[in-house]
Amino acid sequence: MIFAVWIPLLMPLLAVPAARRLAQSLPPHAAAWLLTGCAAVLAGCTAAALGLLLAAGALRLPPVAALGHLSLALLGGTGGYQAVTVPVACAAGALLAACAATVARRTHRHHTELRRARRAADAHPTAGGLCVLPHSAPDAYALPGRTGSGGRVVVTAGMLRALSAAEREALFAHERAHLAGRHHLFLLTASLAAACHPLLRVLHEPLAYALERWADESAASRVGDRRLTARAIGRAALAAAPHAMTPNRPGSVLAATAGPVPRRVAALLAPPPGHGHSHPPTRARSQGRRVIAAALLACVAFSAAAAVDAAADLHDNVESAQGARVTQVPG
Repeated sequence: MIFAVWIPLLMPLLAVPAARRLAQSLPPHAAAWLLTGCAAVLAGCTAAALGLLLAAGALRLPPVAALGHLSLALLGGTGGYQAVTVPVACAAGALLAACAATVARRTHRHHTELRRARRAADAHPTAGGLCVLPHSAPDAYALPGRTGSGGRVVVTAGMLRALSAAEREALFAHERAHLAGRHHLFLLTASLAAACHPLLRVLHEPLAYALERWADESAASRVGDRRLTARAIGRAALAAAPHAMTPNRPGSVLAATAGPVPRRVAALLAPPPGHGHSHPPTRARSQGRRVIAAALLACVAFSAAAAVDAAADLHDNVESAQGARVTQVPG
């Protein structure tokens, strides 16, 4: 456990850059799943490592050792390790408490903002999953529904005036793709994971871009016109840019006007992957992708295995210490 417990805390140094690099070469939906999954696993391993450090130190406190019938002399670790175990456990406990508090605060804020936005939208008629707000500032976003509900697309009167009828349909298709894919849960997962390890914050931007590109491609497929979809997104972004967000709009919702719009428009204007004049990846590029994927898989697997190994090592030490304490008790 002395060394294995630190591996999950250090592994994001390698895994995060690899995940970002690999996501750039994947289709949007695959990139979104990859980034979210890596963030969740690495955050879980980090929390487990902090918990193990906390437990290892707590078990060396005489009251805790007595409660668990442990022999401190045989609990594991010698010399300098014994001297730093309790201080390290205190630091790990403080970090774990801060992580838990941040996760609770972000979860509460997410649900509070959604409830406020839903109440505001409920005050206006909804037809076909579309709610029109009587605001002059152009805005549109996907508002997730409650459990079991598909949510609705919220659009302002100003945005409807800024787009043609065909462009509106493309915009609505984009927002409906966010709702159908439950994309807000991807962002929430990444946000909660970032509370456990600061390096995981770097995954938020590429994840948000992947989710927008996922919705872009879904909208283009739905309306059957990539150029129309690109034009709708570009015009919507230009119309919304000078204005502030509409009141009660949650900060965590996804919208067609978010992210690097010029880059997204350029991707829509290019031929879709695997169709027409698109160029297949070269052999060197495919091999590079496989190497990065293998490295990322190794990082994530190594992190999880190290956490399991550290937990098993601590469990063995506790059993040994308990057994030694029992044999020392007079019969």
